[in-house]
Amino acid sequence: MNEIKSVTATGISLLLDDIDTDRIIPARFLRCVTFDGLGEHAFEDDRQQDPSHPFNQPQFQGAGILAAGRNFGCGSSREHAPQSLMRWGIKAIIAESFAEIFFGNCGSLGIPAVKASRADLEKLANAIQKNPKLEIMVDLQKLTVTTGDVAFSVTMPDSARDALVTGQWDYLGRLLSAADKVTEHAKTVPYLSGFRA
Repeated sequence: MNEIKSVTATGISLLLDDIDTDRIIPARFLRCVTFDGLGEHAFEDDRQQDPSHPFNQPQFQGAGILAAGRNFGCGSSREHAPQSLMRWGIKAIIAESFAEIFFGNCGSLGIPAVKASRADLEKLANAIQKNPKLEIMVDLQKLTVTTGDVAFSVTMPDSARDALVTGQWDYLGRLLSAADKVTEHAKTVPYLSGFRA
């Protein structure tokens, strides 16, 4: 199983409040059959309207940790929003607060979503702006964020944190790790009596 105890990557900041899922991934991209290629359309409309958008800037390409504002991921409950961020390269999100469904979707994709104070997020955003190559570490065991001379505590519900740290978030991994048990159990199910692994 895929245990996520910490994430270390460079950062990108977007300290705006109430960024909804329609802005993260516009509705016209919801018709996709798979999530492949969705990352290139993260914040598509915002990026077209504002060429200086952080997701357009070359110095932030390859960033894996997003610093965001309050109520990040509000609006509709589409899984496409965290999928597009993940496929763009985001591995963890630090925000002042999250919309509940967006937060849950992040957890089921293995994207840690931790909360920090606005003051700490502003310090982090300043550090990222000064040095886009600065590595940031989100430690889920200690519930801390550290980078350069910036360090602060973050919060996350215990159940979500435990699922990531123990690998329980990875349902497919859990299923595959128990493949022998699944095969054995299938032999006892009457309508699967002809089942062969």
